[in-house]
Amino acid sequence: MEPITTYTGIMAPMMDDNIDTDVIMPKQFLKGIDREGLDKGIFFDLRFLKSGERNPDFILNKPLYRDASILIVGDNFGCGSSREHAVWGLKQLGFRVLIGTTFSGIFNDNCSRNGVLTITLDSDQISFLAEQAKKGATLSVDLHQQLIKLDDIEINFEIDAVKKHMLINGFDAIDFTLQYIDEIKSFEKKYFKENHWLKI
Repeated sequence: MEPITTYTGIMAPMMDDNIDTDVIMPKQFLKGIDREGLDKGIFFDLRFLKSGERNPDFILNKPLYRDASILIVGDNFGCGSSREHAVWGLKQLGFRVLIGTTFSGIFNDNCSRNGVLTITLDSDQISFLAEQAKKGATLSVDLHQQLIKLDDIEINFEIDAVKKHMLINGFDAIDFTLQYIDEIKSFEKKYFKENHWLKI
């Protein structure tokens, strides 16, 4: 998985609160057995008209945001059911960074496990970034320093140490676990020696 250390991209604002995973990735796109082509499903009912044509009024279809890769979002983004497909699709569509006040816990975890950085800021900071995003502004993120840069403005952010480690190293959950393989094997050896009747 591609690591994130520093990242620069165009911001796009989607400021509605409580955008759930059914809006992000409608259920009809959950039937596949692999991750291919999930970018088509992202915000499908918003991005496309019933005719199949792109909805010209949807924010991500506007020329200013065609190349956006940082999404500024409203409160409680990613709520609803746990759909890892939603994160896979967002990433395939080009989004590597999501910035909002709050994210659903499961959605947030799915993001960090799949190489998408979520950043939480206070409402005033989000409002400021959303206003800048309306102009198609470019934002830079330094994950090592936990710093957002917009022209001469810098904003610090907090992030869970484990999630930061996974993102910087490009680790998924398996990669992260394999760091501790020696400790795991040592524990198993000792545990089953003391509880030999449990070993199959």
